[in-house]
Amino acid sequence: MDSYFFVNYPTMIKMNITGMTLEEMEQLMESIGQPKYRASQLFTWLYKKRVDSIDEITVFSKSLRQQITELVEIKQVEIADRQISKDNETIKFLFRLKDGHFIESVYMVDGKRRTVCLSSQVGCTLGCSFCATGAMGFQRNLTVGEIIDQLLTILKTLKVEVTNLVIMGMGEPFLNYEAVIRACDIISHCDGISIGKRKITISTAGIVPKIKQFADDGQGFKLAISLNAVDDQMRSQLMPINKKYPINELLNAAKYYASKSRHLITFEYLMIGGINDSIKDAIKLKKLLKGLRCKLNIIPYNATDGQFKIPSEEKIDAFIRELLESKIVISVRRSKGADIDAACGQLYHNYIK
Repeated sequence: MDSYFFVNYPTMIKMNITGMTLEEMEQLMESIGQPKYRASQLFTWLYKKRVDSIDEITVFSKSLRQQITELVEIKQVEIADRQISKDNETIKFLFRLKDGHFIESVYMVDGKRRTVCLSSQVGCTLGCSFCATGAMGFQRNLTVGEIIDQLLTILKTLKVEVTNLVIMGMGEPFLNYEAVIRACDIISHCDGISIGKRKITISTAGIVPKIKQFADDGQGFKLAISLNAVDDQMRSQLMPINKKYPINELLNAAKYYASKSRHLITFEYLMIGGINDSIKDAIKLKKLLKGLRCKLNIIPYNATDGQFKIPSEEKIDAFIRELLESKIVISVRRSKGADIDAACGQLYHNYIK
């Protein structure tokens, strides 16, 4: 845990409290001579009531508000651009960070389900061939506060509550493991934003050691693994990380997680026309996942730059029919926001252009 001491450094740069845990806020309050219960008030007003300034915390006296305002700030991100789909069910946000970098988040509505997808890094190191974020290169990891403030800004801007959260936007979450886990812990806190751990899913392209650590740590969050191919040759072409952690190692890590967790693993399979959408692929996929406690999420490709093709409806239907012969739980996630720049990195690239 980081330590925060302000009283001896009156001219220091303000500390941003978005991203602080309750314990860190207790340290802050103690450092300025305030009782611990003030930290609980600050935590609740920041994350549950979602204030934009310390002056809005009316349970604090005017003098205390002024004292804290001189030491801290709240905002981590600001909206640079926003796109809304024609059906109003998908809203893509481009956020500007304080250092001038940009990240993206998405708000999606599907019936009663309201989901926000958050980024974990500025850019990405993995260079998956189907992902626009890879073209950005990697800039840096996001802080805990930058991850959380994406969600807070969306909730405050749209005046909504969400039912589900996914960490599968820009970046590889497991390459920023500590910050992502801490952010999710704060988001799931009952006195804060209070999205249940079972409603939070962290997605990985297959960082095997972190999958095992995630299992050993006993995290209550759900795990999704981007599989996207049924053999090492094709997966390595689509996802270079496969050269370091091939399919067999990845599946062994998944089995290890399944042995330690009550949750089903979700395997994501991005179906690309002419690449991984054949009946042979479906048969191999069944064999790969046989015996694993898992769900399979089929995601028809949403074209970004013409490099790959959208699979035909006939191919999708035939693929799913083949898979239905197994006992795997299958869902099909149609791309949301096809009429806007909803795929990771698209809005960023068009904004920069």
